[in-house]
Amino acid sequence: MTLTYSSVPRPAAARPPRPPVLRALLSVLTALAALSALLLSAPGTLAAPATADDRAAGPGAGAGAIPYAGTIEQVSGFGTNPGALTMYRYTPPGLPSGRPVVVVLHGCTQTAPDYGTRSGWLQLADRWGFSVVLPGQTTLNNLNRCFNWFLTGDITRGRGEAESIRQMADRQLADTGGDRSRVYVTGLSAGGGMTAVMTAAYPDRFAGGGVVAGLPYGCAQAAGSPYVCMYVGATQTPDQWGDRVRAAAPAGYTGPWPRMTVVQGTADTTVRPVNMTDLVAQWTDVHGTDRTPDATDTVAGQPHHVYRNAGGTTVVDTYTINGMGHGQPVAPGTGPQQCGSTGPYLLDVGLCAAHWIGTGWGLDRA
Repeated sequence: MTLTYSSVPRPAAARPPRPPVLRALLSVLTALAALSALLLSAPGTLAAPATADDRAAGPGAGAGAIPYAGTIEQVSGFGTNPGALTMYRYTPPGLPSGRPVVVVLHGCTQTAPDYGTRSGWLQLADRWGFSVVLPGQTTLNNLNRCFNWFLTGDITRGRGEAESIRQMADRQLADTGGDRSRVYVTGLSAGGGMTAVMTAAYPDRFAGGGVVAGLPYGCAQAAGSPYVCMYVGATQTPDQWGDRVRAAAPAGYTGPWPRMTVVQGTADTTVRPVNMTDLVAQWTDVHGTDRTPDATDTVAGQPHHVYRNAGGTTVVDTYTINGMGHGQPVAPGTGPQQCGSTGPYLLDVGLCAAHWIGTGWGLDRA
């Protein structure tokens, strides 16, 4: 994933213009970040610009992607949309009411339809029977189509991009008769950072989150910079991390809290593995449990750690992908544990993250 979390102002009605000095500073930081990505990302090349085929709705959109049964639909009029995002969705043909909804958030430079397809989530929607919401970032909000997980105005309940994503989920629930108790959110990199935002700011709306190569809620504010957060991490105690989530939630909210799954490559030089450690600290503290795994095993040869609450329920789990750089793990194929297809920052490591996140949420069960 290219490390270019630059942001450009929205129209004045939505967000006041930044002072010229700040805009210049952001431009310098963006250039330095882009250079760092070229030198440090593993593996990688920068993602190519979206093509018409990437943006098109239809079975198998995106070259090399696993076909899916229906079509991706762009939706307008889903709410006030204060974050000025675009909404796509995928509903398998013949999906009955009462089924789960999964919100899938792409990474920088990616498009919503292509990431939704290549990550495996549309393949699993057909296989297991749920619908998918695909929020899309625009270059008007961020030059590299990164969700703005680091801007206070976009990560606060009821505001900006976070509120736009919430409105999309509500529109999909209304249109499909979806199960409001089974709404989940997941994403890669900047989309992973925004996944942490949605579970923190809207814990009453999301039953689970799946952060892939992402960052804990409030990390940029705690570290003083998104780049420090990504490269070094933020110095916070577990209770300080947890307090950030509790402060983001509705006033007086005491739970239930979303289950959190974290997937991280050990060779990731764009979002360092320390961020998985901090996510575990944040969400185990929110759930009131310790940071010692209650169970460990291997999945497709990779370490899997499970953290349970006092009642024995899994509240946090992690998948550590040895030797993997920055990206979404996929395992192309049609086997029962396979999903996804390769592309920029979609890496064939023999483990499909979407499958294992989804099974943790119980999507593979009726």
